[in-house]
Amino acid sequence: MTEFVMAGAVAKMKTHLDGNLACYTMPIGEQLLPMNELIGKRLQMVFKQQINCVHCGRLTKKSFNQGHCYPCFQRLAQCDICIVSPEKCHYAAGTCREPEWGESHCMIDHVVYLANSSGLKVGITRGTQVPTRWIDQGAVSALPIYRVSTRLQSGLVETIYKNHVADKTSWQAMLKGSPDDQDLFARRDALAEACADEIAELQQRFGLQAIQPLNTAVVQNIDYPVSEYPLKVKSFNLDKVPELEGTLMGIKGQYLIFDTGVINIRKYAGYHIELSSES
Repeated sequence: MTEFVMAGAVAKMKTHLDGNLACYTMPIGEQLLPMNELIGKRLQMVFKQQINCVHCGRLTKKSFNQGHCYPCFQRLAQCDICIVSPEKCHYAAGTCREPEWGESHCMIDHVVYLANSSGLKVGITRGTQVPTRWIDQGAVSALPIYRVSTRLQSGLVETIYKNHVADKTSWQAMLKGSPDDQDLFARRDALAEACADEIAELQQRFGLQAIQPLNTAVVQNIDYPVSEYPLKVKSFNLDKVPELEGTLMGIKGQYLIFDTGVINIRKYAGYHIELSSES
């Protein structure tokens, strides 16, 4: 027997840390559903064949870039290629799609960090998105290594570092359990030495204050509410099979882990779902 929980458009799960524990809340329509307390319960999720753009609200048959309609995908700065590849930021060239948005989101302090998600990786995020970005990537530990003045500069530093270390997370490996431990301080120091000459060139180009090493930063460890990891990762696709059911075994990154498969909630932002759980 099931009892109705709620229905509406879903959005990327909101997160915060309680100590080291990642806590999740899923927006559904106008409501917020605490997800950690649902672990161990049997849930049913049904896609109601309606998608609304997360930016303008219009109905769309297909979602682009995690919840946008095609006109917004083409128009918005947050959907431009430089969001995925920050070293391609073209704000200074005067060709930003939305200069005001660029001022508030790109021309501000960013953090370059090392994280252990599916293994060691380098990444970047706005200073205001620490530790949210690390939780979204399923990192079990993270260490800020530079604070820089703009998104472009963060991308240039990341480009230097990714010649020596990965810049992507393998989501399948991340969902199978915790990665091997990493000494982030030792890896930071070794990479700083390997990249020293190229970082010095960037500091000469932008100024010492623009790219500052964070030598006194501490490691943030993160635990996830997972009772059991899957041996094999099977991903649900609501566009092909609009209904899923299973026991919620845990949450990591933006993924709900069921005993029957996993689903990336962020991918389905703007999708209208009906969610029910066992009574």
